[in-house]
Amino acid sequence: MATDAPSTPVARQISLRTVIQAVLNEGAISRAQIAKVTGLSKQTTSEVVRELEDGGWLRERGRTQGVLGRSAVTYEINNRAAFVLGLDLGGTKLRIAVADLAGAVLAEEEVPTDLRGGLHVVEQIAALARRLAAAADVPATGLRFGVMGTPGVVDAASGAITVAPNIPGVDRIDVAGALRERLGITIAIENDVNLAVKGEQWQGHGAGAGTFAFIALGTGIGMGIVADGKLLRGARGAAGEIAYLPIGGDPYDPRGFMLGTLETAVGSKAIADRYRDYGGTAGTTVREIFTALEAGDDIAAVTIDETARLIAPALVAVQALIDPEVIVFGGSIGVRTELFERVRHHLARCGHVPPRLAISRLGNRAALIGAIGTALTDLHNSLFGLDVKPGGLSLPAVGAGTEA
Repeated sequence: MATDAPSTPVARQISLRTVIQAVLNEGAISRAQIAKVTGLSKQTTSEVVRELEDGGWLRERGRTQGVLGRSAVTYEINNRAAFVLGLDLGGTKLRIAVADLAGAVLAEEEVPTDLRGGLHVVEQIAALARRLAAAADVPATGLRFGVMGTPGVVDAASGAITVAPNIPGVDRIDVAGALRERLGITIAIENDVNLAVKGEQWQGHGAGAGTFAFIALGTGIGMGIVADGKLLRGARGAAGEIAYLPIGGDPYDPRGFMLGTLETAVGSKAIADRYRDYGGTAGTTVREIFTALEAGDDIAAVTIDETARLIAPALVAVQALIDPEVIVFGGSIGVRTELFERVRHHLARCGHVPPRLAISRLGNRAALIGAIGTALTDLHNSLFGLDVKPGGLSLPAVGAGTEA
């Protein structure tokens, strides 16, 4: 039954949120349809739609043919009403994208990360963000919010980067504050793998999954966890730091304290060292090892197989702890089917019912997509959300990925 909300500021904000949610979920939709799906009265719906249209958040899309020839105006999100930044800061590469209010990427670029680190990286990010905003024809006040992913541990309360072994100096400065000074917007900082799992939840294999994990394997190894639909952070923001599992080496060896025992055994350096120790050419990169594998190199085959054998018990530990519906592989090494298939082979030998595995369709953009989605959610909530009603607004719907 349609209801009229009391005319209080909180009730009005609830109505605004409800209508925006309906348009995000349904796409182009008429006032009558909004009233039907939200339960708001036609009068309240009309008032809220008019307010959102006057504020520039909704715009007319067209008309829909109704019964007896009557037509109704349909409305959609005005995707140019506000814009967000998504950033993925890695030890070797920096990716930045500008997206509109509907989540469409308008400009995107990838560059090598400034190896000097610290404020040099901050300046690099700010310059690239301004260039992309100009390329996307974003007005001076159009950028409203940004989210940046970074390797290492991010303090959940302050957003400070407390551990970042691959990017020198960023753990000694206020990165968020420095970016705010240069760009004039709030930049939230999140662990990059946590953002990757959010990207999978929005546009990948995690869509519709209540509990799943995303494992990124590249320079290092990390994991993001969604449990019962929500990102699992842990007491200090370090949930999912799979690199520190005592697997693949001696957990008491202090050489593994910084990077973690598992990462020391399966990260890119470990793979290159393993190839050398098995008789391969010293200095061969992981990419070159995979190329050699494709060419029939037996040493490369043994190297990748042994790496997969070490990864499999870690997945068994993940399965025992969180019982995921699926474990998604990502990262520059994790998406390689040659490794993936060997992991699946060894995993079948580790347990009676191995977890379901999939390769991310988002590839190396998973964290960037997660950053955009998180920035949009934060922006939507800041505009239309309520502190007394926690929980994120839905993001625009997209197709889910397919299983590998």
